[in-house]
Amino acid sequence: MSQKKYVVTLSADERDHLDDLLRTGKVSVLVRTQTRILLRADQADGGPALDDETIADQLEVGLRTISRVRRRFVERGFEDCVRRKKQDRPSRVCKLDGAAEARLIAVACSTPPDGREAWTMQMLADKLIALDVVEAIFDETVRRALKKVPSSRGSRSSGASRTDPAASSWPGWRT
Repeated sequence: MSQKKYVVTLSADERDHLDDLLRTGKVSVLVRTQTRILLRADQADGGPALDDETIADQLEVGLRTISRVRRRFVERGFEDCVRRKKQDRPSRVCKLDGAAEARLIAVACSTPPDGREAWTMQMLADKLIALDVVEAIFDETVRRALKKVPSSRGSRSSGASRTDPAASSWPGWRT
C-alpha cells in the first residue's frame, strides 16, 4: 500500500457525528457519499483504513473524488469537509429597476464617445457607474437589459411599428 499524502484520522466524536449524519434522512447524496468516504478512509485506531480502490468499488465513486475528500478533510478540517464551500465569485446584487433601465436605453441611443462608432456593453456599464445610476454593474446585466428592448439601434426602424405589410393586405394572400 502506498503512502498517502492526505491521511484521514477521525476522533470518536467525529465518527459519531458522521454516523448520525448517515442515520438521518435529511442530508444530500453528496454529503452522504463524502461521509461514507471519510468513515471508510479513517486511519485512526478502530477505523477500517481501506485503500482508495476498495472505497471506490464499494461506493461506486471515482478515485479522484476520494482524493478530493481526503484533501479537503486535511486542509479545511472536519466541519468544512462535509459542507459545501461558499462560492468565491461576487454575487450579482445590482439589478436594474425601471428608471435605471430608462437611463441605460437613453445612454445607448445617444452618440458614442469620440473615436467610437458604437457603444460596447462595457462602455455602457462604465457610463452608468459614472452617472451614478448604479454603484456597480456587470456588462452582462447591461446586455440582458438591452436584449429586452424591442428596438435595434442599428436599424432604421425604432421597432414601434411593423415595416413589412400585414399578411391580410399582402397581395399573395388574396384569392
